[in-house]
Amino acid sequence: MKKTILFILLAVPLFIHAQRKSDLIAEIESIKTYRDSIQNELLSTQRSEKASLARMEAAESQLSELRDANTLLLQNLKMFTEASNKRSSSIGNTLESLKEKEAQLKIIKDEIARNDSTAVVILTNAKQTLGENAKISVNQGAVVISEKLTTLFGDGAKSDVSEAANDLLGKIANILSLNPNISIMIEGLSMTGELDLAIRQAAALGGILQKQFSIAPERITAVSKDGNFTEGINFRLHPQFEKFYLTVRENMKNNH
Repeated sequence: MKKTILFILLAVPLFIHAQRKSDLIAEIESIKTYRDSIQNELLSTQRSEKASLARMEAAESQLSELRDANTLLLQNLKMFTEASNKRSSSIGNTLESLKEKEAQLKIIKDEIARNDSTAVVILTNAKQTLGENAKISVNQGAVVISEKLTTLFGDGAKSDVSEAANDLLGKIANILSLNPNISIMIEGLSMTGELDLAIRQAAALGGILQKQFSIAPERITAVSKDGNFTEGINFRLHPQFEKFYLTVRENMKNNH
């Protein structure tokens, strides 16, 4: 009996020690399992963090590229706008210049048309005044009355005006009086090269228009020309070119 009790007393501590060791081992295994779980979660979290950082860096890189592209786009848009504005301004200036040129051309055309109308009136007056047998033509906007030297001077080698010329000069003076805005150029034509004689003949006719028929001297011009194979006198009734120029210039100035 005593031996049994002694055995029990000795076995109980051993059993308790074994039980505690088993529990401790189990707890250690549980802790290891928990640690491994924590480590796995940490590794997973680290991998997720790296992936997130990579995605963030990629997003930042794309954002930077988009910003650069947007900046370049804005610069190009600004350059395009400036170029477009310059072109628009240039086109506007060109159109304005064209309008001014068109207005100037209209002034010139209107003045030329007015002179052409005057030439028609002069031509009509000349035909009515001088008759159908008179040699009348239109050249470069001027009405030209041509006459032989023998009719005006009797002898082509003289500069003394014949009596027969006074009738013609009187009719020409009448045309000039009816049209106060025209002038006359008297051309002495020579086919022998005697231009001195031709200018004296033209000047003599101009002197009669001035003295006998009261035509203002500033409306009369006497010149001599080589007539090639033609000699005679041309009375050129034409607009006052200086007045024409001054009128056009003044109208352009006012229009501008």
